[in-house]
Amino acid sequence: MTDHTVLALTGADRIDFLQGLVSNDIKHGGLVYGALLTPQGKYIADFFTLLESDRIIIDVASSHAVTLAQRLNMYRLRADVQITETDLIVSRGTGTAPTGAYSDPRHPALGWRSYGDTVLSDNTDWNALRVAHCVPDSGIELTPETYILEAGFERLHGIDFRKGCYVGQEIAARMKHKTELRKGLRTVIIKGAAPVGTDIVAGDKVVGTLLTQSGGQAIAYLRFDRAVGDMTAGDATVTLP
Repeated sequence: MTDHTVLALTGADRIDFLQGLVSNDIKHGGLVYGALLTPQGKYIADFFTLLESDRIIIDVASSHAVTLAQRLNMYRLRADVQITETDLIVSRGTGTAPTGAYSDPRHPALGWRSYGDTVLSDNTDWNALRVAHCVPDSGIELTPETYILEAGFERLHGIDFRKGCYVGQEIAARMKHKTELRKGLRTVIIKGAAPVGTDIVAGDKVVGTLLTQSGGQAIAYLRFDRAVGDMTAGDATVTLP
């Protein structure tokens, strides 16, 4: 995956430092999916973490790697933590997992991920899998305006409500326990096609946004109480399954 970068956190304070920042419990072991949020609970970057004996590796979209590293450095203060970019290559697939690979924790259909010095790949149609299982991607469904619960992070095992405090935790907890989500991502049926970002309209009201599309389906960000009946996105027709 040339579009992903692997960062490394080293230093004596690395585990407690990262644990206090991200949405998930990185001490679970194995590959852990989570996100760094603003204090207002909005998305900065999503990534995978892996605890190794002398470091934590962070697998993040290359488009978000600099932002993530800068934000982690901002929080570092006097902690004994160093943040560097590695030469590790991210590979993924859905066939037989190679030695040393890890199951993608978001959904069983997403197969495995591995980290090494060579590219391992198969012919998986990743957009089709993401759309079928409503899995958001960095920079497309996941933007600076995103609340991660609306993006399905609980379903995708990207948030832990028992781990204690982290940046943005109060907002996420309030959305979980005190409100009913009125907006969020859904897989919809689409006839035709339209650019990512096209408004979805029901009647004369905008009810959402069309995002990734594949094989007659799409991921859409919808306002649930208004997304009813036949909807349109440009020249395409959109319906809920």
